[in-house]
Amino acid sequence: MTGEDTVTLAREEYDALIERIAELEDRLAAVDADDGARVPHEVARAIIGGEKPAVAFRKHRGFTLQELSERAGLAVGYLSEIERGVKPGSASALVRMASALGTTIDVLVGEAPKRRPYRQVSHVDVKGGQDE
Repeated sequence: MTGEDTVTLAREEYDALIERIAELEDRLAAVDADDGARVPHEVARAIIGGEKPAVAFRKHRGFTLQELSERAGLAVGYLSEIERGVKPGSASALVRMASALGTTIDVLVGEAPKRRPYRQVSHVDVKGGQDE
């Protein structure tokens, strides 16, 4: 023995560990590459549903207005006005909000896509042929 501790694993366990390490490395690489412009699925759904981006991100991060205020160094009332659209927010304030929320300004001030109205269809020809 060389004085090193050794562990014996079944091949199946070893392969599972190697696979898990590869998955974790991929996740770390994705986190490292994230520039803040990626919008989490639940945030995107909230925004599409009509919620303001700043509110959706704040809720996603689990912050109260008070917590965001402390992290961004902005007054609670001012943040509330920005979130409600009463005030647009200065560039400096938006930078601080975005930083505290882990996103970018363009994501915070972006607008939700407009929903297209659904049209009702009474009959669809699934065969692709023409009605005679």
